[in-house]
Amino acid sequence: MKLFERLTVKAKGNRQRIVLPEGTEPRTLTAADRIIADGIAEITLIGAPADIKRLAEEMKLEHIKDAKIVNPADETVIDKYAPLFFELRKKKGISMEEARLTTANPLYLGCLMVKAGDADGQVAGAMNTTGNVLRAAFQVIKTQPGIDVVSGAFLMLLPDDKPYGTDGILVFADCAVVPDPNAAELAQIAVSAGQTARDLAGIEPRVAILSFSTKGSAKHERVDKVIEATEIAHKMAPNLILDGELQADAAIVPVVCNTKAPNSPLSGRANVLVFPSLEVGNIAYKLVQRLGGVEAVGPVLQGLAAPVNDLSRGCFPEDIYKTIIMTCNQAIGLKENK
Repeated sequence: MKLFERLTVKAKGNRQRIVLPEGTEPRTLTAADRIIADGIAEITLIGAPADIKRLAEEMKLEHIKDAKIVNPADETVIDKYAPLFFELRKKKGISMEEARLTTANPLYLGCLMVKAGDADGQVAGAMNTTGNVLRAAFQVIKTQPGIDVVSGAFLMLLPDDKPYGTDGILVFADCAVVPDPNAAELAQIAVSAGQTARDLAGIEPRVAILSFSTKGSAKHERVDKVIEATEIAHKMAPNLILDGELQADAAIVPVVCNTKAPNSPLSGRANVLVFPSLEVGNIAYKLVQRLGGVEAVGPVLQGLAAPVNDLSRGCFPEDIYKTIIMTCNQAIGLKENK
């Protein structure tokens, strides 16, 4: 069974409540209609009910009627969620009037629904920038205990003839969010990426924190950062199979690992690759995707206390559909890990 088949089966077996704050966006409506039809998740759309109904009729979407619709202009909705936002932000000097205005923003309203326990995750970004999607998530949902950095991971689905990863899957992080993580942040990214591998890929994580050095083969402050990050990650998650600093070939090729790092617990079979900076991770995933014929799924955001995932504004309904499925599985995984 392929990755998305497994994720879909798991989501159907434990249906989550996913809020879509861009409820009048046509691609989002198309994906939502399919999700409901397939019985994958309970969908909440944020938007003017009349507009959503009109669009659904024009687009001949038969299942949108089964979605919950929340109107961000409804004063009773604002009355319910604005006090929560005020409590979250009052130390920042926000007034109740400002809290009410912000709550009417669909991105914030969706996150407040998740925070209040009325939804399990949010997917947005077809109309909004990554910065806006993340800002709402940071301010409302915040991060998991012991984690103070949110990062982005890609699931790299390899062709059948490639012997790397586990079941043809590698997880790359961070390729989307943190430009130059310090050692503590890099350690958190590594631990979060391990959780992503388990929750989304369904594989037991074997995490390599990468460098241009393997076990002291080079000396540099950037190598020192990776060494320190590895030590911190071991303390954070002592049961996680993790090693660093490793060059990429030592991480994924057993014969190279046996030569360069014979005592590595990874034995050259890493399935999670953690890059020392965003520029390295972003360049690496794009090169692997294009040169290796690898499907890159994501990014999925990791480290948040509840899943919020960002879409490309150039996305297709299929992308939104798959992102909702991944968000469901993240939500399931977070609940299982509590």
